[in-house]
Amino acid sequence: MTEEDRDAPAPVPGTAGDERRLRYELLSCALHGHHLEGVTAERVRPGDALLVREDRDGLRWHRCLRCDAWVPVAPPRQPDRPHPPDRHEIALPLRGKALRDRYVLRLIALDRLLHFVVLGALAAGILIFADKRASLQAPFYRYMDLLQNGVGGTGGVSERGLLGEVAKAFAVRSSTLWLIGLVIAAYALLEGVEAVGLWRGRRWAEYLTLVATTVLLVPEVYELTSKVTVTKVLTLIINLAVVVYLLFAKRLFGVRGGGRAEAAERARDVSWEALERVPPGRTTD
Repeated sequence: MTEEDRDAPAPVPGTAGDERRLRYELLSCALHGHHLEGVTAERVRPGDALLVREDRDGLRWHRCLRCDAWVPVAPPRQPDRPHPPDRHEIALPLRGKALRDRYVLRLIALDRLLHFVVLGALAAGILIFADKRASLQAPFYRYMDLLQNGVGGTGGVSERGLLGEVAKAFAVRSSTLWLIGLVIAAYALLEGVEAVGLWRGRRWAEYLTLVATTVLLVPEVYELTSKVTVTKVLTLIINLAVVVYLLFAKRLFGVRGGGRAEAAERARDVSWEALERVPPGRTTD
């Protein structure tokens, strides 16, 4: 063992080595780097031991405020501050359940973003079709007649398949098409608002997503009574999982203590008291 290894802070059992608890912290640090404070400070005070320590050779060991790892950093050649920042100057990074929730909420946000893109494209297509239908109807039937006569079929458009569905769309009233397009556009906008709010971790977005997803469970279940497909089943399972997660894990509508319990749980993981409960290792004198 080198002298440098002896001077380094010793790992704390049950903290940095607890891969289960720190899985999300380690992932965040791998993606964004460690959260270190006081790297550019001129000197280290005794009261900064929770953040940074200096060994006998002058090498500084900075504690990551997210994953609790100790990172060796050489003292700065051109310090820009006299000492590491005080506690009130530091914005603590997310850890524990709060960090896990951010990853889950952003995963749901990506799902809502996909819905926004697909529904937005569908709404745009319907509205454009409703606006241009009069000019498209005659060429559509003319080309379909030419296509069917060219392959030895009879004239006209069959009521089956995609062409049949397009033919039915030409028979729908323009007001109905506009209404359908606007409703789908409004739903796409709702999904987009959910995606932005969930990505930013807003509480109101959690409520909005829970209510909207719960309402849509009814038609999804009804659709399964007529025809069961893999896509419908997967969609129902995903939306059920979202509802259960938001209701119980995020404690919405007063479930499991509600917002107060949620705030207390967050403060337990993201606070200086939480960092003090995981004391840093001691250096060797």
